[in-house]
Amino acid sequence: MRVIFGLVLIVGVALAGFAVYVAQDRFAQYQRALANQSNAIIQTTEVFVVNTQLRYGQVLRPEDVTAVQWPASHVPFGAFTSQEDLFPAGTDELRTVLRVMERDEPVLISKVTAPGEDAGVASRLGAGMRAFALSVDVASGVSGFLRPGDRVDVYWTGTSRGENVTRLIRSNVQIIAIDQIADEDRNNPTIARTITVEAPPEEIAALAHAQSTGRLTLALVGVGDDTISETVEINQDQLLGIVAVEQEAGPRICTVRNRRGGEVVVIPVPCTN
Repeated sequence: MRVIFGLVLIVGVALAGFAVYVAQDRFAQYQRALANQSNAIIQTTEVFVVNTQLRYGQVLRPEDVTAVQWPASHVPFGAFTSQEDLFPAGTDELRTVLRVMERDEPVLISKVTAPGEDAGVASRLGAGMRAFALSVDVASGVSGFLRPGDRVDVYWTGTSRGENVTRLIRSNVQIIAIDQIADEDRNNPTIARTITVEAPPEEIAALAHAQSTGRLTLALVGVGDDTISETVEINQDQLLGIVAVEQEAGPRICTVRNRRGGEVVVIPVPCTN
């Protein structure tokens, strides 16, 4: 009887020890899970987003924005993280929207003007760039399919060294306005009379000279096309496939002219020199 009691006691102690081991292991797993969750906590920062849709030309007011928590490691470039930066103290001048912003979209420096500026062309120019207007019509302006934000190649047609040529003079020129419209979100086609392009001063001089000495034609560049076109030039002979052939020098022929009454007779004779 005592032997049986002893065996039962030993088995009970073993089972209790196993239960304690399993409980400790589960507790350790729980602590590791908590530690992993603590390490996985994402650090956030305030980012200002719009709480309603805003379109080009609208004034951005304090009641149009809301501060939300945003992952600190993924804040969009140019986002505003403080209200003082977005609405500077000591001034009542507000920013103007340059591009459409949907609800809950972050306010970016590239989508609004500086405080007090309007949404005119001057606010769209980069450092060292100038705005220049080109005259276009339905044919040279790609049938009205141009809009602000597009890029075009500019071709010049005129007379060079006595022959008519067409040459690509500038590639990937940025359009910032069409007539009096600088809104990049407009999609309805219009027949423009002028387009305003952005270019450095040296290219502006080239475009001004080309516009005064010939006719300009625009070619629309694809949205995802970032290739730089090489120099292209074509004249009338190349257009029609005419190849200039040099004439080979033939044998020298000498002649003597004799007058017989009212008739002149040409007689071939051997050349002496």
